[in-house]
Amino acid sequence: MRKLFTTLFLFSAITLLFTNCKKDNPTVLHPPVAVAGAAQTIQLPIDSVTLSGSGKSVDSKITGYLWSEISGPNVPVIASESSPTTIVRGMIAGTYTFQFLVIDSLGLSGVDTMSVVVMPSLVDTLILQPSNNPDEMIFAGNATDNYSNTNVTETVAGAWTQNSLLDVIRGVFKFDLSAIPANATIISAKLSLYSNPVPLNGDLIHANSGPTNQFYIQRINSSWNLSSTFQNQPSVDTTNEVLIPQTNLPFLDVTDVDVTGMASQMYTGTNYGFMIRLQNETIYNDRDFCSSKNADATKHPKLVIIYQLK
Repeated sequence: MRKLFTTLFLFSAITLLFTNCKKDNPTVLHPPVAVAGAAQTIQLPIDSVTLSGSGKSVDSKITGYLWSEISGPNVPVIASESSPTTIVRGMIAGTYTFQFLVIDSLGLSGVDTMSVVVMPSLVDTLILQPSNNPDEMIFAGNATDNYSNTNVTETVAGAWTQNSLLDVIRGVFKFDLSAIPANATIISAKLSLYSNPVPLNGDLIHANSGPTNQFYIQRINSSWNLSSTFQNQPSVDTTNEVLIPQTNLPFLDVTDVDVTGMASQMYTGTNYGFMIRLQNETIYNDRDFCSSKNADATKHPKLVIIYQLK
């Protein structure tokens, strides 16, 4: 009996000691938990997302939030960095990582991250308006004479006189289409030509001369180079050619001409460029446009292509 009493006494003493020690431990504080939200994927031209985070704390209240970008292809605008929900604008194609931080009333913090994948647009626009285009010249001459020029500030569709003989002038130029992805389909292509305010051909005063100055824009379908002459100039394909009407206006820009068919053939086949030539190459008719070597870069030949990725 004495032995049992002694055992119970020792057990009670140890239990009381353990309980008192446990009560003397300081309170363990738990940092808040941040939740940045699920990963998102968008596709251009949509360039913004809404980030929505949340935070909770078992020991205190959440008093502050902070969104920040950790990585990405550019630095977009976070509309409200200190709000749990905010819009991010100005994103480009690529992958972004954002950090969401929460702070509680005890000064403790928690962080979480989330990602946003921005896919390239299925539809994109390529604007080509080069200066000093190396693939540009005019063929001028007749059956016996050549006056071809590779360094002139205008491109011409005309027929005038040179040494009392008919002198036919045809402009050729090629745009570099290599920036269009290999898996694309051309939706539209628009060509713009701008009248030369200081013409070097025709009557030397007006960019447009003559009663029958309508002209073709045609796709070249054979090779040529800057050594080519009027007699060995490249051939053209009349399929999808565009006829620009006659004009009596002394100056007239020809803008946004639909050349989709020709540009598509250049893209899927071999690109030899465009030729401009009068429909009826009869004397004293002329259309003068600025070339890529003209001093005014805004008047260089321009091709705008809209394409779609497959």
